Amino acid sequence: MIRIREAKMEDVREISEIFLACYGVHYPYADYYQEQSLYKLIYSDDTLLLVAEDMNTNRILGTASVILEVGALSDLVGEFGRLAVHPDARNRGVGKMLMGERLRRVKDRLQVGIVDARVSHPYTLKIAEAYNFHVVGFMPQKMLLAERESLALLVQYFGSALELRRNHPRIIPEVAALAQMSLENCCITPDAIIEEDAPAYPPGGTYDVRSLSTDGYASLLRIERGRVRHREIFGPVRLHYGFFKLQAHRCEYLIARKDHHVAGAIGFTHDPVEKTVTIFELIALHDDVIRFLLNELLRNCQELWKVAYIEVEVSAMAPRMQRTLLELGFLPVAYVPALVFVEVERLDVIKFARLLTPLTMHTEHLSPRAKTLAELVLQRFRSRSVLPRIAQAVQELAIFAGLDDEQIHRLAGACTLRTFTAGQVMFQANETTTEMLLLLDGTVTVNHPANEQVLGVVAKGECLGEISLLTHSVHTATAIAQSNVEAAVLSHQDLVELIRQRPDIGLLIYRNLATGLASKLKRAGIPWKERHPLSLHSD
Repeated sequence: MIRIREAKMEDVREISEIFLACYGVHYPYADYYQEQSLYKLIYSDDTLLLVAEDMNTNRILGTASVILEVGALSDLVGEFGRLAVHPDARNRGVGKMLMGERLRRVKDRLQVGIVDARVSHPYTLKIAEAYNFHVVGFMPQKMLLAERESLALLVQYFGSALELRRNHPRIIPEVAALAQMSLENCCITPDAIIEEDAPAYPPGGTYDVRSLSTDGYASLLRIERGRVRHREIFGPVRLHYGFFKLQAHRCEYLIARKDHHVAGAIGFTHDPVEKTVTIFELIALHDDVIRFLLNELLRNCQELWKVAYIEVEVSAMAPRMQRTLLELGFLPVAYVPALVFVEVERLDVIKFARLLTPLTMHTEHLSPRAKTLAELVLQRFRSRSVLPRIAQAVQELAIFAGLDDEQIHRLAGACTLRTFTAGQVMFQANETTTEMLLLLDGTVTVNHPANEQVLGVVAKGECLGEISLLTHSVHTATAIAQSNVEAAVLSHQDLVELIRQRPDIGLLIYRNLATGLASKLKRAGIPWKERHPLSLHSD
């Protein structure tokens, strides 16, 4: 028989052994292997630490915790973390009992509960979903164990949390699909207002940069009191916690000065073991210092600290900050409704991440909802690698004719990158697909399905599969790579979503596709009266 109870001092050694058995020597939070740190968790009013005890043997089989009040402005938010069951006790329902007891004990103390679930071993993910936590995010390669691992983010609401939610968040288009999916997962009717024309913050000037000291602390406080009425970035601490408390939390600030006067600062935590940085605050006297501070921190992350993952939580009411982060290489990885409590309402928050290490993530072990959301997030990261290639080839891609730089960026952002080797079949006749290929490099032959006669050759700068993209019809010919081929891939679903948001781009795409198809027909020598969309050699 197993019972769940609060941890005691005499449980500390066994709790440490469970963490070691589950996570090994590479666990980045080594404090949880140390007895002194576990004692603090047991006695802290801000932490609930439970254990699962086998009453026949008195052995501790598993442990789980809830960290209460995890954010400076996130009142009544708790993190359901560190659920670990000894490998010898798996498949006995220990994890479910720990999760159920955690919920029972804290649901009256919280409005929002969050779970960061490892996806390499989706044990916690399955338990969280079974207990009504909803998938709202996916953080690729955030955690460092033996190798970098990804986390799924889940949320559950208690009491009046959603009644206090501020409706109609204002988000940039690149966040829209993620916001809709997250809101629907939480059974909230999507209500975001898409800010198509939200500008980024300006490039900014030149400032002297130094780390926070007691000398600059008072000046920053004066700026914060006078300027920070509508916060755009949130995190677990704030400047007003006090200089020495910030030091105790391992928080750092970079201060921007001009003419010996403080112009702003960016607050962050840096974990050199896990190679991560989390931005938790940005204070600015003028708009032009915002981008400067973000760029300065990015430079330190890349050149000095060799950081692999940077994360920042942004208000869903701050489209200018969202746009600025996107232009600096950050991508949306989570959308959490009603996370932050400010004044009399709860605001939605968007997690942005910048990945400074190669993306190697796969999603086959995830639950259906987690996989769908993860693929949405990962597509953005994969698309990021397409942008430089399309930027190089844009003059040769007919589909981009007439588009301005902003429109090209939006269309390219909807594409992913795919490569084919010489001789590889790219698609077969009578095969149904819903995507189009934009050739960035290489040549492709299009062959008759019956006698393999070459109907035509498609070269760099042209498209394959236009009709399948537009009509969902089968390919009427087979396409084979004649050389090594690199192509940008645009799916029907992504095209429809892009055109829904930007009909101006859709008009130009359809015009360019029609022009390209006419050119192919002319090269193939097909008389106009015999031309039919389903007989086009590229499909």
